[in-house]
Amino acid sequence: MSYQQYVPYTPDESRYDGRMPYRRCGKSGLKLPSISLGLWHNFGDITPFGVQQGILRAAFDCGITHFDLANNYGPPYGEAERNFGEHMKRDWRPFRDELVISTKAGYDMWKGPYGNDGSRKYLIASIDQSLKRMNLEYVDIFYHHRPDDSTPIEETMGALYDIVKSGKALYAGISNYNPEQTKKAFSCLKDMGMHMLIHQPNYSMFNRSIERGLTDVCRKEGVGIMAFGPLAGGKLTGRYLNGIPADSRAGHDPRFLRPSDINEKLLDTVKKLNAIAEARGQSLAQLALVWALRLPEVTSVLIGASRAEQVRENAIALENTNLTDEELAEIDAVLAER
Repeated sequence: MSYQQYVPYTPDESRYDGRMPYRRCGKSGLKLPSISLGLWHNFGDITPFGVQQGILRAAFDCGITHFDLANNYGPPYGEAERNFGEHMKRDWRPFRDELVISTKAGYDMWKGPYGNDGSRKYLIASIDQSLKRMNLEYVDIFYHHRPDDSTPIEETMGALYDIVKSGKALYAGISNYNPEQTKKAFSCLKDMGMHMLIHQPNYSMFNRSIERGLTDVCRKEGVGIMAFGPLAGGKLTGRYLNGIPADSRAGHDPRFLRPSDINEKLLDTVKKLNAIAEARGQSLAQLALVWALRLPEVTSVLIGASRAEQVRENAIALENTNLTDEELAEIDAVLAER
């Protein structure tokens, strides 16, 4: 990655004017923005550094104070954290105390038997590597990225506990755990004297699985939910209503969304949902975000962006977050036909 000449950044002075609501994360003292920014897809070596910088700056100017990463975000693995480390040096060090920065470990990261899953060795080595890449002394939230049934939950949660107690993270979280796994992880941390802050599951109109038990567990235990994928990888936007743009995810980066995924059945559903959004004076993406935020258990929705303009457009969704019973019923009817 080549780094462009630095252009000084002065944040929008009105970023805390109320346009971005901040929600309390479960039974904790931490508040998170209703919309958070994920650095999954567009902060590796395939995205120019200046574009990344524009996305981060636009987010902060909108009141988005939470940036979410993972050890293997790229491509290649680790590149998103390395790039963020450069952004940290250039733009964000003066504003560190205004930011919530998270990272994760749990998926494949390095060669050999110690670079994957949920062992104490992997998780502690990973947080050390992540902090070095990001030029940070600590992260605000450290997640175990996915459940690992081959490792005792006591070992995995014990590693999270020790990472927090060491000061390398302020809070512990989990991601992609089902309801029963979440109960066990929460109970294990609780027995150690630590509250689990947050769970990061996939949630969108096209994936409502968390409504079948996980939201109940998180509500009961006071665990916040950070919903990733609220736009279903770009499917719940207007990008594909008139074909596949060359600069879209399906058009040029088929790692997670292929052109074949944009089929007539999907488009029929998207067009019906888009009509509901237009009747509200919103884009489909804005409606999808508001819909995911309707659940009180959801603390924040995690968006990705390939351009700064997308961040600003998504943030405008928060100007109209009220969904009527009729609109919710209409959305349910459309989704039932999928």
